[in-house]
Amino acid sequence: MKTALVTGASRGIGAAIARRLEEDGVKVRRHDSGQADLSTMEGVDKALEGIDSLDILVNNAAAQPAGPIETDTPESFDRLMAVNVKAPYFLIQRAPLNDGGRIVNVSSVATRMANPAQTSFAMTKGALETMSRTLAHQLGPRGITVNVVAPGATRTANNGAIFTPELETAIKTLTAHRRLGTAEDVADVVAFLASDDARWVTGQVIEASGGLFLGPPGQGAE
Repeated sequence: MKTALVTGASRGIGAAIARRLEEDGVKVRRHDSGQADLSTMEGVDKALEGIDSLDILVNNAAAQPAGPIETDTPESFDRLMAVNVKAPYFLIQRAPLNDGGRIVNVSSVATRMANPAQTSFAMTKGALETMSRTLAHQLGPRGITVNVVAPGATRTANNGAIFTPELETAIKTLTAHRRLGTAEDVADVVAFLASDDARWVTGQVIEASGGLFLGPPGQGAE
């Protein structure tokens, strides 16, 4: 049986990823911030505590955007960098990942958007994507793949309140599939990259957004 560690798995996309991998017969260790705070190295080590062998590592945990540069603080910036960049980096360094393993890092479409409210958040996800490409090259001889999944606007049980009818309508007009994503939409993509079927895919950023910003708003077949 394959084993996996999924960070940020207590809710939302992370919980859906854990469920999907379990459906595929994977034994999943679910991390949540209450058990191990990934803003600290102690938390990183605790997340790996008791794991002697690992086939799949999904770096999903992330600190949320801290606002535009005018209101950002060094403290919130440092936490973003610690959770979104430093933790995945050292989890990969310290995880007992087996040859032929899978690393999937969860990014965001924020890396290709110019959203001033998410500048520092997008910076961390850009770093995650760059790290993934370089580690895909480094770990390739061991048969380990390293890929990124970048969700778009995704409704979960925990964030549904932010999607007002007005915001949902606006996002739909910008998305080829004319709907918000679900946690399961993203989890299915992660599960593919974690499977043997994705053995020849590495160093890639796979956007799971339903075709966000592919063309002018509102155009396309109805």
